[in-house]
Amino acid sequence: MGKSNKCKAKKQSYISVPSQIITSLSSSSLQSLLLSPKKAHLNSSFFVGHNYSCRRPRVCLSALFLFVLVGLLRLGWNVNTLVLCSQSFGSNAGKVGERDHQLLVTNQLQSPRPLHLESEFWKQPDGMGYRPCLELSAKYRKASEAILNGRSKYLLVVVSGGMNQQRNQIVDAVVIARILGAALVVPVLQVNIIWGDESEFSDIFDLGHFKRVLADDVRILSSLPSTHVMTRPVEEKLTPLHVSPQWIRSRYLKRMHIDTILFVQKINKEGVLLLRGLDSRLSKDLPPDLQKLRCKVAFQALRFAPPILELGNKLARRMQSKGPYLALHLRIEKDVWVRTGCLPGLSKEYDEIVHNERRRHPEFLTAKSNLSYHERKLAGLCPLNAFEVTRLLKALGAPRSARIYWAGGQPLGGKEALSPLTREFPHFYNKEGLALPGELEPFANKASFMAAIDYIVSEKSDVFMASHGGNMGHAIQGQRAYAGHKKYLTPNKRHMLPYFVNSSLPEAEFNRIIKELHQESLGQPELRSSKAGRDVTKYPVPECLCKRNKTT
Repeated sequence: MGKSNKCKAKKQSYISVPSQIITSLSSSSLQSLLLSPKKAHLNSSFFVGHNYSCRRPRVCLSALFLFVLVGLLRLGWNVNTLVLCSQSFGSNAGKVGERDHQLLVTNQLQSPRPLHLESEFWKQPDGMGYRPCLELSAKYRKASEAILNGRSKYLLVVVSGGMNQQRNQIVDAVVIARILGAALVVPVLQVNIIWGDESEFSDIFDLGHFKRVLADDVRILSSLPSTHVMTRPVEEKLTPLHVSPQWIRSRYLKRMHIDTILFVQKINKEGVLLLRGLDSRLSKDLPPDLQKLRCKVAFQALRFAPPILELGNKLARRMQSKGPYLALHLRIEKDVWVRTGCLPGLSKEYDEIVHNERRRHPEFLTAKSNLSYHERKLAGLCPLNAFEVTRLLKALGAPRSARIYWAGGQPLGGKEALSPLTREFPHFYNKEGLALPGELEPFANKASFMAAIDYIVSEKSDVFMASHGGNMGHAIQGQRAYAGHKKYLTPNKRHMLPYFVNSSLPEAEFNRIIKELHQESLGQPELRSSKAGRDVTKYPVPECLCKRNKTT
């Protein structure tokens, strides 16, 4: 009896769960961790029929043990606990040490990750041995000394748009400063007229880390030196799209033609140049050293500020504690439908809302085209709505038990717009649902902060998918490639959508076709050089990722 009591005590300690873990999980998620899938009901006649009775104590005791074992397994108890308890009835059984106790507690809290990862959906693509390689040439390193010691040229930049768009412009600002041999003053984040976010660079990004990582490439200053504080900078507003380093040097530093003589004289005298609207102004096809610098800024230097990083990592760990998860960037906010010339497909009421907004603000429509909505849809130019995302995920093998973190703003139509996803995938979370009371309060009304948190949780996911490209999707695609080609689903909209409208197609055949269409869209290494004009921060192979020899 003494040993039996000890065993019961140990069982209780093994399934104890810290209260903070309980509060961080939703009730449905906690239930899914504690309860295993339903199994066939055991026939009660095993105990009351077939001539079994307690007149044979050994048989009865064995049957009772089996019944208890099955029952405890249904509750999610660790088999190791039962084995240890059964061993305590033997003459050679010893006490369970503190180390074994901690191990069992850890096993109880661990997510069923290995079981989930057996699913084909969670399988990662073959990275083909690509690893980061940002070694710069001797010529680049030699030129760095003069650039870092220079005190005659300073570059001011104002970056606009959302947080991910600002990231792209900051990357280009560093590269332009290097091309000019100028010191870069910490970029100014323009107040976003849509979200009203007044955050500064150091609010969103780790400024000290940014300076340290780029210390051998560009001199970065927090502000202009006192000798130039009163200087009126030369503002350049005429930079065309996709300019080359040669164009930048010619325009800003050399007297190439009469129209630029006065301009060049002024910049040489004043030494301060102000650039705005850098989005896509710098060519995507640069010399190898400058492409590596781009990657260095995007993947190493631009780290989020500690408070954002801490909370983002905390939410990511909460998602990981429940098993592997998919991060889904849904682009179904009202402004997206307005800008793309597409319709949400919810109802006539919501279609009319989009039409009215477009009529009131025709400048919002960035998709200049004579195509009708249906033509745009079939051409793959529209975001996927929640119903289409659901069908795609199911066809690609996402299990119903899959945990999904959705990033992005509030969708047009609210919960109704998300209902196809939440019905099929009940383990559906966003940052507001994962955060504990008060955790998001310091970031309230800060769109850039919220976007940064979405970025962190999405980047750490097992699988990522964006419903319609965008700056965040492109940035995470490159980041996941740089991290070893973590799985990234790219919906093949133009080829798959005709099958979505074919109601006569059997579900099994539909699934087979969709899987076949996406065999090469799972985040495998893809050469940037195969298509001119691609951004190296989206396709870092081969400039920033290369195959290393085993001996290196």
